Amino acid sequence: MNPIFPGFICLCTSVLFLHPSYAKSISYIEAEQSILTQSYSTQAAQALQQSAQLQAEAVKGLGLPRIDLNVRAYAFHNEVDVPLNSLKNNLDNTLTQGVNNQIDQWQNNSGIPSEYTDALSTLKDGVGNVIDRGVGLIPNETTINLDDQVIRPTVSVFMPLYTGGLTTSAKQMAKIQSERSVINNKQQQDLQRFEIIQAYFNSQLQTQLLAASRFNTQAMQSHYRNALKLEQQGFISKGQRMQFEVAKNNAERLAQNAQANLQASLFQLNNLLQSSEITELSTPLFVNTTQNHSINQLLKSYPEQSSLVQKLQKDTELAGVKVKAESAAKKPTVFAFGEYSLDEHQNWIVGVAAQYNLFSGIDKQKNIQAAELQRYALQLTTQRTKQEIENMIYKSYSELETAQQSHALLQQNMQAAQENLRIQTLSFKEDMGTATQVIDAQNAMTALKSEMALNAYKYVMSLATLLQSHGSIAEFQSYVNQKNTQYIR
Repeated sequence: MNPIFPGFICLCTSVLFLHPSYAKSISYIEAEQSILTQSYSTQAAQALQQSAQLQAEAVKGLGLPRIDLNVRAYAFHNEVDVPLNSLKNNLDNTLTQGVNNQIDQWQNNSGIPSEYTDALSTLKDGVGNVIDRGVGLIPNETTINLDDQVIRPTVSVFMPLYTGGLTTSAKQMAKIQSERSVINNKQQQDLQRFEIIQAYFNSQLQTQLLAASRFNTQAMQSHYRNALKLEQQGFISKGQRMQFEVAKNNAERLAQNAQANLQASLFQLNNLLQSSEITELSTPLFVNTTQNHSINQLLKSYPEQSSLVQKLQKDTELAGVKVKAESAAKKPTVFAFGEYSLDEHQNWIVGVAAQYNLFSGIDKQKNIQAAELQRYALQLTTQRTKQEIENMIYKSYSELETAQQSHALLQQNMQAAQENLRIQTLSFKEDMGTATQVIDAQNAMTALKSEMALNAYKYVMSLATLLQSHGSIAEFQSYVNQKNTQYIR
């Protein structure tokens, strides 16, 4: 055996697993449970789901009265020019009329003869002139300065009475978003399941390929040792012995490549599971020899199972609510309001108001048409997605059946290859066969081992793709341990 080969294996193993004492084995079910609870994608989807649910709960109170406590603190200064002409005229007329009335009353009460009437008129005129001169001292206008500082606490109430359906639409949108987040979380979990299936069973595939390469390497080393003995005894030529040596070296090279591929796949699996200790996988590659569902059943039931279809249906439903919301924007709104002052004045106001927008620069009718087109586009997208899912289901189902049929044929070929290798080995020892025939028989059996592993991996991934497209990949676990299951160990 080439001394470089075992050293290379030990070096690669020590690089990948720095602490072999912590190495552990993990089953597929354990790996799936781990990624569903610990992966970053799963945790992010759960956080978004909780966020959408909280938002839906937050808007349940829309339409109830809104009550605010307001405190206004302000200072103001105001200058007002007040005209005094009217005041002066009123004052002049009032004083003059009052004095004249008093003089007339005094004349009547005192019994003054009428010949003194002219004197009294002169008196009235004199007094009127005095009043006019006194009022004339008042300016025609004056400026008043108003300064104050106010702190005014109030309680205000606002309650929508009619919004044209806008409040109801907002609640429906939040509810649909919450339901959509649940579906999105399930879809994310299904994607995580598919990812772990691919990573886990790819590592198992690489393990089987490495085992086949090592088996071939050991067999070629055995053939090479036998060839050395036969050469020393003179039964074969040096050229024949060198054919075995070349085959042995090629087998060792392929084993080294297989070891590197296995290490890469295990690193990917450990990274996906946020671990560095997994070195062994206890769930082998498998093939179920019978089908659990017919293609017609799968094509009929996938709309109720597929998270993708359900999410598109929610998007269509959400688009329909947006059409209602855009229509509600064209309608008037009616609301009640009130405010009560908490200061010593205790002022209050209550009322009902209506608002109808006449012009805002936005064509509301075109907004409604745009929302309706978005809903229509989502309906078409949903139908197109269904077509693609149906194609994927049919293709995966066909590949699944092909892998099952290939597995049965490969088992038969393996028996024939083993018998052929036995016959070619005996023929060579009896000098009735050539080294090339032995090497070809050995390589053929190794290739069959690798092909059986590859076919089993193809079956597993076809099954995962089928279940993922159908929306039932959570059932994958049940396929691993069925009675009709054959394992590749």
